[in-house]
Amino acid sequence: MLVESGTVSMRVDLSKLNSKGGVVNIDMPAKANSFFTILVFNDELRGPNPGSMDLEGSFSAGVGRSAIAFNDLVLENQAWEDGGDLVIRSSRTGTVYFRIEGQEYIYNPMIRGLVISNGRLVVTDAFAASLGRKDIAGSTVGTIGMDARMRTIESSQIVDGEVRSEDMPAMAPSAGTIPGPDVIVGDLSGLAQFGSSSGTQVGLAVATDSCNFGTENLHWQANPSNDHPVIPQNLYRMSANGDRMEQIGQSNVKHAFTALTNNICGLGCNGVGGSNLGSGCSDPYSASLNAGPNLGSRAWINPFTGAFPRNDSATPNNNHSGHSHTGTSHRILVEINDLNTSMNAGATYYAEGQYITPHEYSWCQSHPGECNMYNNVSYRQYSVNGTTSPFSFSPVGSTVRTKPAIMAWTGATIVDLQPAPGTDGIASVAYKVTQLGPNLWHYEYAIYNQNLDRGIQSFSVPVTSGDITNIGFHAPPQHPGWANDGTVGNAGFSSQPWATDQSGGALTWSSETFAQNPNANAIRWGTTYNFRFDSTHAPVTATATVGFYKTGAPVTVTVQAPSASVPPSTYTVSGRVVNSSGMGVGYERVYLTGDVIRLGAMTNPFGYFTFSNVSGGNYTIGVSSRRYTYPSSQIVVSDNISDILITANP
Repeated sequence: MLVESGTVSMRVDLSKLNSKGGVVNIDMPAKANSFFTILVFNDELRGPNPGSMDLEGSFSAGVGRSAIAFNDLVLENQAWEDGGDLVIRSSRTGTVYFRIEGQEYIYNPMIRGLVISNGRLVVTDAFAASLGRKDIAGSTVGTIGMDARMRTIESSQIVDGEVRSEDMPAMAPSAGTIPGPDVIVGDLSGLAQFGSSSGTQVGLAVATDSCNFGTENLHWQANPSNDHPVIPQNLYRMSANGDRMEQIGQSNVKHAFTALTNNICGLGCNGVGGSNLGSGCSDPYSASLNAGPNLGSRAWINPFTGAFPRNDSATPNNNHSGHSHTGTSHRILVEINDLNTSMNAGATYYAEGQYITPHEYSWCQSHPGECNMYNNVSYRQYSVNGTTSPFSFSPVGSTVRTKPAIMAWTGATIVDLQPAPGTDGIASVAYKVTQLGPNLWHYEYAIYNQNLDRGIQSFSVPVTSGDITNIGFHAPPQHPGWANDGTVGNAGFSSQPWATDQSGGALTWSSETFAQNPNANAIRWGTTYNFRFDSTHAPVTATATVGFYKTGAPVTVTVQAPSASVPPSTYTVSGRVVNSSGMGVGYERVYLTGDVIRLGAMTNPFGYFTFSNVSGGNYTIGVSSRRYTYPSSQIVVSDNISDILITANP
């Protein structure tokens, strides 16, 4: 369908662009029959396709050299290879003035009406630079909406799972290369906030583009069928110094419907769409579509088999009757403080997408060795702009395909878990130890559950001393329960922090058991939980234990944990003082100055010196001399030091 007629309405605070501007309200008619197209399936909006519409009219602000004028504007939905964003640009120069974020789409099939609302106008880097105002790049300067009537330009029928249309491309040989069906997240784009904040939280969404690398067409049969992929979205944050990587948000799942026949992964699409994602084909879901209020609960999904109830069964997989939606409902639920740039200086952020599908599992069962259920997660780094709602985001680099976001944790060691090969999925334990001082280490562990249906209920690390401090736990926010959400009593999953216990030579975190609470805050699929503490004991290789939630015996995994040995309380610092020719200088006084102490030592006739019983810490070392001038230097004492060389200036 394309735009037959319509009006784009904007409210822009031009004072944010020009000090002499003000707030203006602009209504700009869309040029009739603009090729800004959408796809509708069974009267439900599938989403906008790449295309544009010319806007009639103009607006301006300021006078003289400071004037800003907007003429010949175009509302464009960019191609996926260009970012897939909805933008306002100049039809003459191509300059993109504003990205549009957070927009919501409503389609009324009775009148073929399309309404776009609550879009935010975000200044692009290029436009900010052209104004000489790079400081306003990424800032929101107004809102935009559209009310349009659409006209059908192509109708397709789906028969026996295939699209029948005289305008569809001809069938071609299989374009994928992996035996069987193999869906991956080929691209992530357009991360944005949608709707207003709710309390201390906001709701985000990111566009996902699937690609079928398999030689078999992948089943994509829309609800009420239960033979289609579901798509969750997640958000991660890595701290500025890289000592921790945390999941800070998760969404409910988008139920896929109507596969398109794009080719974003460059495999060569075979032209099959509709109820199948063809071999080599790609299918885009925009951020606004993934933010839609009709996302289903994760609770219904078995992430390994891909099984979930039909939507016309007694337990429908996506029933929203009985509850209302807010700005955060079902979207990537994130605390405002976790995005506030003033509270997270230097942090990096990563959006993650995942596809869970029953077809890959069933194919694996009938074709052993062609099991493609473990590469369905990809991530992309984003920067954040803002200190409070609404936030805006910009991509940093390209999508990293077939890897979960935990893989972006710089310097971490990641160990895979597969407790029941062939009958359940995989998880990972990631860990990193950071030295904070001469005798202090931070231990950080993250457990990521990719598609393990049994879930994880406990984590235990060996500790043999009583010096453990700053014990911590972190989990992403859980969505509140709603009617028909698949949890027991429709109560939603618990957000109760895990309990800690230090006894028997181990530090253990645990949630309630499945028997105690079937809605307990276990590590379910598609989530990452963190465990941390500080210790004065240096790291050594050790064995940690992971316990499961629904079923299965605990398993062990190799990590680093505090050593049993007690570090020495004092150290020896020694070295030599020489002249500029490298000859030892005797009877010089060497000083070692710390925060609260100053030590002195005399060199022997050959220039050697020794300090004994030196406490760990930061020191300045130098030489007091009437014969030569020596440089001073900073040293960190955390072990015995024997190779200090102090050379006189020429």
